[in-house]
Amino acid sequence: MDKNNIYLASKPRYEILDGLRGLAALIVVAFHLFETYSAGPKFQILNHGYLAVDFFFVLSGFVIGYAYDDRWDKMSTWNFIKRRLVRLHPMVIFGSFFGMCMFYFGASEVFPMISNTPWWMVIVVFLFTCTMIPLPKSMDIRGWTETNPLNGPAWSLQWEYLANLLYALIIRRFSKKMLMVCVALFALLTVNLCLNIDLGGILKPREYAIYTVIGGWSLTPDQLLIGSTRLLYPFFMGLLISRMGRLITIRAGFWWCSLLVAVLLVMPYAGAEGSPWLNGVYELIVILACFPLIVAIGAGSKVTDKHSAAVCKFFGEISYPLYITHYPLVYAQMAWKETHPDAPLYAHIMLSVGLFFIAIMLAYASYKLYDMPVREWLKGKLFAKKAVA
Repeated sequence: MDKNNIYLASKPRYEILDGLRGLAALIVVAFHLFETYSAGPKFQILNHGYLAVDFFFVLSGFVIGYAYDDRWDKMSTWNFIKRRLVRLHPMVIFGSFFGMCMFYFGASEVFPMISNTPWWMVIVVFLFTCTMIPLPKSMDIRGWTETNPLNGPAWSLQWEYLANLLYALIIRRFSKKMLMVCVALFALLTVNLCLNIDLGGILKPREYAIYTVIGGWSLTPDQLLIGSTRLLYPFFMGLLISRMGRLITIRAGFWWCSLLVAVLLVMPYAGAEGSPWLNGVYELIVILACFPLIVAIGAGSKVTDKHSAAVCKFFGEISYPLYITHYPLVYAQMAWKETHPDAPLYAHIMLSVGLFFIAIMLAYASYKLYDMPVREWLKGKLFAKKAVA
């Protein structure tokens, strides 16, 4: 059997986890729209929306372990890589393309480099970002030193790609005990970041976000440390939960988990004046304990009514497209706010609410009209044999 050419049939999905991923993505969109009007991390509305990224990494580790751990006798490493590219890459390209189309709508003092960036350079950057290789600072065309200046949130997908590659090459061979050791070690990295212990003095440049996990989107030493820290513990913990199989079953699991996710992600800044370290403690508890608990409950519980099933299905369908396409709209919102300082409050509210629903409609349309057809086409091109159980 040629393990490179067989597309193994997908396993049954965890409906609740799909729904939770979609809910977190919706909160991320709202978080970013509010962020335009924020005076900084301490004053952000829906303050901890950025923790959705850490939640996504726990979900990713769990789902990867569930979907692939027991299939390596039927699947090669190249087969796995092709499967993940089919699943993730079409929307990566679409997100960057949409960001390219929206790029000049962000021209303002917020992004002073845009007006001086020629169209051909935007196309070059688009083609570069389609490779998912982090963009070097020398090619930045926006001014935020993002690894994808056309679509900022792609930075977390770059870490996701790295985790998938490491899983296929190395991590899948780890025993449960080895995974436990890694989880313990990476928990210490999370402690170092959340409590700003800062071993090595690497985190000094991000004092504006002290006692938070905000960051991970640039190729500077502090941002690389933040990004790797945010990936490692959640991903390994999710994988360990999958390997251990000790899931938790409760009634109405989706709704209870949804409530927990919403509360954790919209919690106000936890550190009072003079004690910002309390916010670090809060984020530490959420990442180390709360998110793994929610994933264990979501995977162990069942959807028992058609309304919950419908919500989970819709949220699951839009979750990834929503996350990877919404931010070019936020860039435009930032520029509009900057260029319309005298606009009345209702105009800002209507714009933000409108963009929120446009982001949802764009996500659903791109999923149905682009992502699904392209993935099916790629399966036919990259795999010579039909899917088998």
